[in-house]
Amino acid sequence: MEQPVLKIAPGAEDAPLTAADVRAAAERIKGSVVRTPTQYSSTLSAITGAEVWLKFENLQFTAAYKERGALNALLQLDEERKKRGVIAASAGNHAQGLSYHGTRLGVPVTIVMPKTTPTVKVMQTESVGGKVVLEGESFDDAYAHARKLEEELGLTFVHPFDDRFVAAGQGTVAIEMLEDVPELDTLILPVGGGGLGSGMSTVARDINPDIRLVGVEALLYPSMYNLLKGTNLPIGGDTLAEGIAVFSPGKLTSRVLRKYLDEFLLVSEPKIESALALLLQIEKTLVEGAGATGLAALMDNRDMFVGRKVGIVLSGGNIDTRLLANVLLRDLARSGRLARLRIGLQDRAGALFKVAKVFHEHNVNIIEVFHQRIFTHLPAKGLVTEIECEARDAEQLAALVAALRREGYEVKQVETD
Repeated sequence: MEQPVLKIAPGAEDAPLTAADVRAAAERIKGSVVRTPTQYSSTLSAITGAEVWLKFENLQFTAAYKERGALNALLQLDEERKKRGVIAASAGNHAQGLSYHGTRLGVPVTIVMPKTTPTVKVMQTESVGGKVVLEGESFDDAYAHARKLEEELGLTFVHPFDDRFVAAGQGTVAIEMLEDVPELDTLILPVGGGGLGSGMSTVARDINPDIRLVGVEALLYPSMYNLLKGTNLPIGGDTLAEGIAVFSPGKLTSRVLRKYLDEFLLVSEPKIESALALLLQIEKTLVEGAGATGLAALMDNRDMFVGRKVGIVLSGGNIDTRLLANVLLRDLARSGRLARLRIGLQDRAGALFKVAKVFHEHNVNIIEVFHQRIFTHLPAKGLVTEIECEARDAEQLAALVAALRREGYEVKQVETD
């Protein structure tokens, strides 16, 4: 997917977030979060033509970088506010990070989630000590209720991204990356509300004024992209990258990103799915959709990064197992290793045997067979058979299809997209 390159000039207004804030956060949270590794990927480097370094934030205790900002914000509280407790609206990683570190520090944590939140997310948050309140049908409903409880109960609201201390905590990821690999000349930053991107870009540009900073959003949720580039792309849909699916980006974070970003890219759902599957296959590491967007941007815009030393944040690893299974199977289908072929047959004895024989001759494994006699354009004595099969690669599958057609069969491959 070709996209215009964006060079955002520094704004006149100074960002209300400084590199000193991020460095102070690094000292504050040191030893209380995992100092995750930054590792070179020889295989991804060979595939992309860039030198690719991965930051494994999916190895945090709650499997996401959000712990950093949550902890830094909690450590700013005075004793009275710690005693009263904090509140947030979140159905994702912020809820778990805040709950985990709040419990560890003895700070009561209340998380407001929409009633539509999957039970597994409620249970994950409660398992690390958070008190969950279900309210409303949408995140906006939950957010409004959280702000109401903030006032009524005297709690401190901790925003998931549009908060100076939260963003500073997230920025500590960049400090560690550049300490581990000082020669990095490019960072790809996942952007939703902008907390991670603003924190990382602030300190990275201070450490290396020439570093290239590239933001990436899901194509279905280009809210920050629209704001910074003046576009009006539609926002909404079922994205795999739910961790960065934000309708309204942060005010503080957008000012920071306007000042520091050099480029901004969008990635489609198939690209995110492919990147997630690739990380699991090559690096043997599990990421959620948002955590795969950096690699997806690199894979989809290789010419932009060839020859550069690129750092990518694997921002989180919390993904539903059933959804993961769907992603992996769809990736197999796209690569030609898994397919469903729709084949027209005559409804007579031995017809399926003859088709199966062709599969056998090409060493393609039949997984499932479905017959359709009613909803078909074929004559009454005809039927449609759909065969799910497993091949070695796309070339082997193509050879099978060609052989079936030479035998006189009408064959159509059912597409995944």
